[in-house]
Amino acid sequence: MARISVLMAIYNCAPTLDEALESLYTQTYQDFQIIMCDDGSTDDTYKIAQSHAEKHPNIILLKNDKNMGLNYSLNHCLQYADTEYCARMDGDDISLPTRFEAELKFLEEHPDFAIVSTPMIYFDENGEFRRAKGGYAVTNRTTSTGPSFPHAPVLIRTEAYKKVGGYGVAQKLLRVEDVHLWYKLYAAGYRGYVMDEPLYAMRDDRNAIKRRKFKYRVNSFRVRWEWIPKVGLSKWRRVYAFTPLLIGLLPLPIYKILHKRR
Repeated sequence: MARISVLMAIYNCAPTLDEALESLYTQTYQDFQIIMCDDGSTDDTYKIAQSHAEKHPNIILLKNDKNMGLNYSLNHCLQYADTEYCARMDGDDISLPTRFEAELKFLEEHPDFAIVSTPMIYFDENGEFRRAKGGYAVTNRTTSTGPSFPHAPVLIRTEAYKKVGGYGVAQKLLRVEDVHLWYKLYAAGYRGYVMDEPLYAMRDDRNAIKRRKFKYRVNSFRVRWEWIPKVGLSKWRRVYAFTPLLIGLLPLPIYKILHKRR
């Protein structure tokens, strides 16, 4: 039986899905299965995924009858995960070849951690423009001040994923399902770490920017406002909950400049 289930919620990513899957096929660690859920795509995404599933016996392909959102689709994948670990992957990104090997090695050597991730390499139609930094353990302080983990590159012990019930599926959690998950995991006593080396490339182009609607920033505010006291922090730290709203009010040209420089 495979040791890792790769959870992929795919939606209208036909132009990039082949490349994303190829980055998994070339991993130095190969003991994994891929669980893909098409979330009601209107392009050829499902057709492309189906062609891969026909060629690769380690792919489980699911399909929602209609678009249900990332959180619902990831939970759909999680229902089929019967492995020791779960990894995330998006249909428009790239996992570097040693990602699974490095993440698994970390969790095997550090049984007191349940979650590991890596910094991300950001790229767009013009190429790479930024590399994030890692090398830190996640604490209740980091859960309040920003994203605790880069979501797409995580490897999580499946028992931890399932103990907290996976992702919340309420409408108010759309596009902030990862932040909500980190709060739940931390409140349940699980620990995580972000390694030093960037091993995941995230496509951060015009389409990605357009998906960052202000209503999702409101969702991010709500989650932080509710959960900051629940992870043992004083209520005054709720001031950090306003950060997504303030960023969302920036004019788009200024946001782009700051996003690429930070």
